[in-house]
Amino acid sequence: MKNYLILLLIFFSPLISQGQDKWDLKSCIAYGLKNHRSRNVYSNEQLAAQAKAKEALAAYLPSISINGSTDNNLKVQETIIPAGLFGPTDTRVAFTKKFTTTGTVQLDQTIYDQELITGLKANKYNSKLAALNVVANDETIIYNISTAYYQIFVYREQLEFLKANQKTYAQQLAISKLQVDKGVAMESDLNKIQVNYNNNQAEVVAAESNVTLSENQLKNAMGLALSAALNVDPSANELPPNLNLIPESNSFSESNRNEYQVAEVNTSLLDIDQKRSRAGILPKISFYGRYGGNGFGDKIGESFSTITDFSAIGLKLSMSLFDGFKRGAVYNQAHYKYLNSLENLNLDKEKYRLEYENARTKMLREQVNVENNRRNIELAESVFKSTDLQYQKGVTGLTEWLDAQNSINDAQNNYLNSLYNFYLARIDLEKANGTLTNFYSSL
Repeated sequence: MKNYLILLLIFFSPLISQGQDKWDLKSCIAYGLKNHRSRNVYSNEQLAAQAKAKEALAAYLPSISINGSTDNNLKVQETIIPAGLFGPTDTRVAFTKKFTTTGTVQLDQTIYDQELITGLKANKYNSKLAALNVVANDETIIYNISTAYYQIFVYREQLEFLKANQKTYAQQLAISKLQVDKGVAMESDLNKIQVNYNNNQAEVVAAESNVTLSENQLKNAMGLALSAALNVDPSANELPPNLNLIPESNSFSESNRNEYQVAEVNTSLLDIDQKRSRAGILPKISFYGRYGGNGFGDKIGESFSTITDFSAIGLKLSMSLFDGFKRGAVYNQAHYKYLNSLENLNLDKEKYRLEYENARTKMLREQVNVENNRRNIELAESVFKSTDLQYQKGVTGLTEWLDAQNSINDAQNNYLNSLYNFYLARIDLEKANGTLTNFYSSL
């Protein structure tokens, strides 16, 4: 029996430990990058890009086709032989019979098609574009998980502040009740404290709900089932926030941005498109080989039994001499799209530089705000301690005591807002710098 229990513990211990695992930011992101369903979507797009490349290449590989038919010529077509050739009058002659059977096998091989050759160059860029879309999706997963993760800790810290304040209100509420019972305090003062206590309690309930909602948001961003347990616990380098993470302004490069890389690839594709349009005017040369047979008969069986074979090989050249200026119009459209893409690339450089500088400035500002608001909490607590002591001695009134406590509440709210803004600014800066993947790796 003892051995049986030991085996059960060994078997279920992985499940027990799994429920007790603590998730830091890096493990949350790692799970999301592996399990979020959007990964399957973009992985499938990569496979589709590979299939598209094979489809384009197939046009330059040999193709074999088989065709066959059996016709029942309900009314056989006749041809007129003019008078004088076989007699003094016109002669009607049918050059087929009631049933005709034909079958052919043909091989076609493109030898030269510059339009097709140019188009094949797009395969490399289509594959690169699909890979960049995977990276873009990974960055979105990292961004969404990070923002949801930091939101949890802001709500948790808010909850700690509120519970500490609730304890202060509860203590003062108990003292005031005794004072009212002894007739040394007014009931209106007790009611004022009760109102503040009730408001604080309502804020505690709201904060607890916000923690639950933010945890669900994190699960969704990770691709984790909402019913699954998620014990979020920060690593040592995550909280409290490191306020010395501002990169130098000259560290920015627009080529780090996934969006810019995608735009470069699309520009290359547009360049190929305009070259392909121009190459369409060049001649196309292909080889073909054909083998088949024909059979004729007054009955359907005879059309099969009398089949005689034939074969041919040859070269085919095709070239468009005039198409009503369609080719030129198509090329001009592709050419101007390519020129606009080049201009948009230059515009993107300035736009991404602006986004980076704005994100960097915002992070610098929020860094100062976090530090100032953290000190303001300490100052407000110091003022409250002095006011509370004076209130207990009867030197000051309840209004001053409540004002001092409200000052702590205001300082805490300002700190929490600046704290979340700092975390958000940090992630926005990594996004603007195109380094979200590096941010994840450095955790």
